[in-house]
Amino acid sequence: MSRHLLSIEDINRDEAISILDTAKELSKVTDTAVKKLPTLRGRTIVNLFFEDSTRTRISFEAAAKRLSADVINFAAKGSSLSKGESLKDTAMTLQAMGADAVVIRHQASGAAHRLAGQAWLRGSVINAGDGSHEHPTQALLDAYTMREHLAGGTGDLAGLKVAIVGDVLHSRVARSNLLLLQKLGAEVTLIAPPTLLPVAVNSWAVEICYDFDLDLSNFDAVMALRIQRERMADAFFPSEREYSRNFGLNKERLDRMRPDSILLHPGPMNRGLEISAEAADDSRSVIVEQVKNGVDVRMAVLYFLLGGSQ
Repeated sequence: MSRHLLSIEDINRDEAISILDTAKELSKVTDTAVKKLPTLRGRTIVNLFFEDSTRTRISFEAAAKRLSADVINFAAKGSSLSKGESLKDTAMTLQAMGADAVVIRHQASGAAHRLAGQAWLRGSVINAGDGSHEHPTQALLDAYTMREHLAGGTGDLAGLKVAIVGDVLHSRVARSNLLLLQKLGAEVTLIAPPTLLPVAVNSWAVEICYDFDLDLSNFDAVMALRIQRERMADAFFPSEREYSRNFGLNKERLDRMRPDSILLHPGPMNRGLEISAEAADDSRSVIVEQVKNGVDVRMAVLYFLLGGSQ
C-alpha cells in the first residue's frame, strides 16, 4: 500500500480486501474490556477539518486512540486558518509538531492531493472527503458492511447488485463507492434525476436509471445519498416535496426490497427528504452499524499506513 490514501484508485483489489480483513480482526478489540492496542504508540495523528463533521472526525479520533496514537484535532474555525493562513503554512506547522499522519477534510476537490503532493509533510495524508471528489474510507466501511451482511464476511462482493440513489452529482461518497464496488466485483446502478447526475456519467461503466419506481427486489443493497443543500447554488429539482415523492426511500419502496437486502446511508440523514423515518429505522437498515464499522475500517487504514511494516 502506498504512503497516502487519497482515492480508491490508490489501492488495488487485493489491498482493499486486506484492509477489510484487517478491519474484521481489529473489530474484536471493541468487544474487549480494554479497547486498546499498542500498535501506534508514540505516533501523532492530526485531524485537519476545514468542513464540519461529526461521524468522520470522531471515527478517526476513536480509531487512532484505540491504536494508542496521540491525536490532535485541528478545526479551521477558531484557528489561524480563519485569519487567512495558507494550507502550506498550516501543513508546515503540523510537520514541526511531528505529525506522522494528517487526516484532511476540505471543501475543495483535490485539496488532499495538493497536501500530499508537496514537500510540506513527511507523514501520510488520508483523504476524509475533498469537495465533491472522493471519500475513500467511507467507501471502505460501506463495502465492509455489505460484505458482513451479504458475502459471509470474507472475500470480495462479486455478483452483488447495489443501487446508489440520489444526489450523485455532489456526492464524493458515490464516486468512491462506485470505484471500490466495481473493484470488488459488484454491479452498480445509479438512480437519480438527470439534474443530479454528472455530465460525463454516460462514460462510466455503470447502469443509469432515472426512475426509482422500479423492481427493487433485484438489488442486494440500496444506498440513499444525502441531498447536499450546501453545495447547491441552483435549483436541481422543483421542490423537496417532489424530490421526496420521486426519489425518497419511503415505506412503499422499502416494501419492494427483499427481506434479506440491506439499506445504507452515509449520513447525516435528512429524514423525510431522501429517506423516511420508517425506512431509516427498519430492521434492514444498517446505518448505525456503518458508524461502528467506520472505526474498525479506519483503524485498519491507519495500521497499514503507519504500522503495517512493523
